[in-house]
Amino acid sequence: MQNSDAMSLTAALLAAAGGLTQRIHEGVVARGFEGVRPAHGFAFARLAPDGATVTDLAVHLGMTKQAASQLVEELVRKGYVERRPHPADARARLVVLTEAGRACTRAAEEAAAEAVGAWAEVLGEDGVRAVRDGLLRVAPGGPVRPAW
Repeated sequence: MQNSDAMSLTAALLAAAGGLTQRIHEGVVARGFEGVRPAHGFAFARLAPDGATVTDLAVHLGMTKQAASQLVEELVRKGYVERRPHPADARARLVVLTEAGRACTRAAEEAAAEAVGAWAEVLGEDGVRAVRDGLLRVAPGGPVRPAW
């Protein structure tokens, strides 16, 4: 692959990811979840379904533990997460989604389905599946995090 082709692909993937993030965020807000930012959604993805420690969340989001603590505190104030005793480590606290956090996550899933549905109108169902399958081969399981 030539450099210009690689740069074109890179730009397209970044634009698609940015557009998808924006569409999901807009869909969440349209469903009544105010005061959330895209970064919150990336945190929710790590916290669902079983919760995580602040340290786990920091690693997942690629931020310092202090920044993750601030993010968690903000989400606690907004009612999207709560801290609970960690079942396996008496020194740690587990951050888990509240019902409002789970509802926000469901709203994000619905918005994501709508956004990908728009891609299917352009690429067709088989085209979307081919994009998904190809991306899963090159990026099989890394953390999904915002680009800071």
